[in-house]
Formats: sequence, C-alpha cells, structure tokens
Amino acid sequence: MAELIAKSLDTPDETRPFVAKGRADIVVVGPVTVGRLVCEPGWRWSEHVGPLAKTESCQMTHAGYVVSGRMVVRMDDGTETELTPGDAAHIGPGHDAWTVGDEACVMLDFAGMSTYAKR
Repeated sequence: MAELIAKSLDTPDETRPFVAKGRADIVVVGPVTVGRLVCEPGWRWSEHVGPLAKTESCQMTHAGYVVSGRMVVRMDDGTETELTPGDAAHIGPGHDAWTVGDEACVMLDFAGMSTYAKR
C-alpha cells in the first residue's frame, strides 16, 4: 500500500532553539527529517549551535535550499561560498556558517536534521 505523509513546518513536530539568534523547526515525514533553519542577523554556527554540538565545527551533512536571506559557509579546509535565495547546496561535515546582512537566512534542510541543535 502506498504511503502519503504531509506536515507543515508552520506547525512543526519540534522547535529547537539555538543558543541565541535562531531556531530549527523540525518535521518528520516518513524516513526523512526536514528542518527549517531560521538564522537571524548575527547568527554564526560556531557561537550559536556549536556549544550545543560540543564540536569545533559542524560535523553534520546538509542538503538544503535557501528560501531567503544569505549565508556564508566555510569548510574546515578554507573553501568558502555564499548561499543566496534559490540556491541548493550539499555541505559536508567540517564547516562553520554565518548569516550575512540584516535579513534572517531561512534554509530548508533535508539531511542531518535528526540530531541537529539538540540540547
């Protein structure tokens, strides 16, 4: 029998607040955990999620889509890119990231969200 599951990120299964400046809204749809990251101006992974993860850099893999705002991602090896609305990205483990500008960066993430920003 076919399965159909639909959930709204506007009524998430769980909301995980960061240390400050943002949150991750989480829904579980079948085998996939989807997150909507809301990273406010001034947000930086190493300052606002890193203390929860207790690692020097983010060790999660992300497969995401930027809805609004801008975010810079810097890999541990120094490779860096800026993500803007409409960008889809695969980000491997070992990175830092931060919001650029005065607008929150909102990103949908389809990988790595099952344990992301858990206290």
